[in-house]
Amino acid sequence: MRMVLGAICILFGVFGWLGQVISGLNYPLAQKLGLQEKDEGTDPLFRRAEANTARWDALVLWTLPVAGILLLLGHPWWPWVSLLAGGIYLDAAGREAAKFVSLKKGGVRIGTARDRRMAAIFFAAMAAVAVWLSAYALCFLAARPG
Repeated sequence: MRMVLGAICILFGVFGWLGQVISGLNYPLAQKLGLQEKDEGTDPLFRRAEANTARWDALVLWTLPVAGILLLLGHPWWPWVSLLAGGIYLDAAGREAAKFVSLKKGGVRIGTARDRRMAAIFFAAMAAVAVWLSAYALCFLAARPG
């Protein structure tokens, strides 16, 4: 299971982190690549919030691929980096979902129905990977002698 989880963390983490790096540096490019919602279905407030969130995420979301690499290598730091990454990803997923719900209820256009479904799927996947990784690290640490 360690190898599968490590590979998922690397693949999912690199995709998410690179998407946020692109979004933070060049939001129109991210829109063209399908990483961000198009202007037609969104309000300027939403796009500004997404661009600023992407800049922050680019600074912190690198932790998941690093946790995956350490996990695959069996490095002694993997449980601690995994707990850090799991916490960051669970927080990010919840924060993004809360932001989407709040903006939508506030009348802000946050993308098409398809965009919202894709975002919900991605946030749910983020949360699932975060919980799986954190639980795996906690179980490993709890099972260690001494």
